[in-house]
Amino acid sequence: MKLLLRLLSIVFIVAFFACENKSTETTEDNSTTATTPTVAAKPRVVPPDFNQDSAYAYIVKQSDMGPRVPGSNAHKKAVAYYESFFKSLGANVKVMGGNTNTYDGKQWRIDNVIASFHPEAKTRILLCAHYDSRPISDKDPKPENKTKPCPGVNDGASGVGVLMEVARNIAAKNPGVGIDIILFDLEDYGDNGDPNSWALGSLDWSRNPHRPGYKAKYGVLLDMVGAKNAIFPKEGLSVFHANDVVNKIWNTAETLGYGNYFIQEESAEMTDDHSAINKIAGIPCVDILHYNHVTNQFFEHHHTTTDDINTIDKNTLKAVGQTLLEVLYNEE
Repeated sequence: MKLLLRLLSIVFIVAFFACENKSTETTEDNSTTATTPTVAAKPRVVPPDFNQDSAYAYIVKQSDMGPRVPGSNAHKKAVAYYESFFKSLGANVKVMGGNTNTYDGKQWRIDNVIASFHPEAKTRILLCAHYDSRPISDKDPKPENKTKPCPGVNDGASGVGVLMEVARNIAAKNPGVGIDIILFDLEDYGDNGDPNSWALGSLDWSRNPHRPGYKAKYGVLLDMVGAKNAIFPKEGLSVFHANDVVNKIWNTAETLGYGNYFIQEESAEMTDDHSAINKIAGIPCVDILHYNHVTNQFFEHHHTTTDDINTIDKNTLKAVGQTLLEVLYNEE
């Protein structure tokens, strides 16, 4: 028995010092320092190539419908087009929303289009844009145009076109995370004197998401992402709620050579669809928004009758779309 205990003691001591040698290393002066296991960096995933011609074609399709003003035939056609498109890619699609009153006392039904890809994935990313057109062109320089509906091609359709091309890619190649794309209604039916009268579709969804208790790791909103020489500063509300995501996107864009679009400067906080997503839904959401932070102005055709297909530049679509794909396919 004593011999057995002695042998066990020797085995224990040898094992102890073997473990000790693994966790320390000896320096030249015979002192020891702890070593940290080396963790291999995750290799970069090469994302699909974003096809700007494809995104442009989706925007042309929306433009040809005419202004997608709530209650119009163009609005109905757009909803049917989006629903059919996402279903053709195999997404789970819902069109949902309640009734709401706009600042002018009218009541409208909200038609948010929601497409979910890879619903089995626990880690989810929310991508969104608005598709509706402003019913008035109140910034148009010609007085006779101010009561006409805005075509809403860059301001609305461009973000949708980019997300449709993103959807085509993620349907073909799984990015490893679940993606939920929401096209919001009634973003642009607001009164300039009342910041709470805008972004009604995202407000409704944030209060009543398509899935009870829905959460995403973060969200990305695209708004006016197709104009020539567009600049996207770091929008203030995005920085406040989702600074890590902002830096990830902007640094990725710079690495890809798109730093002239995604400028490393901060702008003021904007009222947009990301507002309710951040504040009510509790999802950190970034707004990629064309805005000149020096002159405090949106792109030059904003809320005018000239926000038509001629405002769109394929190079800008490429910069936004490729950056977004790079981020999504390298998400952990």
